[in-house]
Amino acid sequence: MYDNLNSSEQVGMPKHIAIIMDGNGRWATNQNKLRTVGHKAGVEALRSTIEVCATYRVEVLTVFAFSSENWSRPATEVNVLMDLFMLTLKRQAKRLHKNNIRLKIIGDKTKFSLSLQKKIKEVEGLTADNTGLLLVIAANYGGQWDIEQASLRMMEDASTKQVLLSDLNIKDYLSTSGMPDPDLFIRTGGEQRISNFLLWQIAYSELYFTSTLWPDFNKAELDLALKHFSSRQRRFGKTGEQINESAS
Repeated sequence: MYDNLNSSEQVGMPKHIAIIMDGNGRWATNQNKLRTVGHKAGVEALRSTIEVCATYRVEVLTVFAFSSENWSRPATEVNVLMDLFMLTLKRQAKRLHKNNIRLKIIGDKTKFSLSLQKKIKEVEGLTADNTGLLLVIAANYGGQWDIEQASLRMMEDASTKQVLLSDLNIKDYLSTSGMPDPDLFIRTGGEQRISNFLLWQIAYSELYFTSTLWPDFNKAELDLALKHFSSRQRRFGKTGEQINESAS
């Protein structure tokens, strides 16, 4: 999957791409198949997207695999998702490592089975020193949870280390600490909402929504999103004139 990657530099490429991979279930339903078949097809789409991002030398790819709200789905579907998560980690660990890709799982991992927690730790450890694409999988993750846990840890540090809370930066306590904020946010499947994903981090991201269902998302679809990104002027609160002056 990741072999023979092109290492050419791309102009105007986002450093960090964040994706809500939506539409697996509907993709399967449209083909009169079980929703779980759609999730398996979604894994293949993710593999392809990882390959393209590595080729384009994107620094970070963060994908929303399982939200803290997804536990409310039918138990059979949740069980399949957990089994698929474990199976994918087992099958892809060596390939990720071989291709210099580092894996990081963010979210409340304590609710996963002990065997899954062990496998996550194992694969993260295996790839920890890799210097290529950082692949971040948000699992049992919620943006509100992330801000809450970061705030609690900040207050604890302020108390135990006897420092002013105002001297601490919440970004240092978020699950994405040390990473650049996403430049480009993509959601597939036609919905146009954030759905509790990286709420703090995407404050200034360029948002791109596509009706394409996740299993059908491919290089051509990603290129469309990147074309949209390259057409945007990112101001970060400044005027367009200020941005043009600083670029000249």
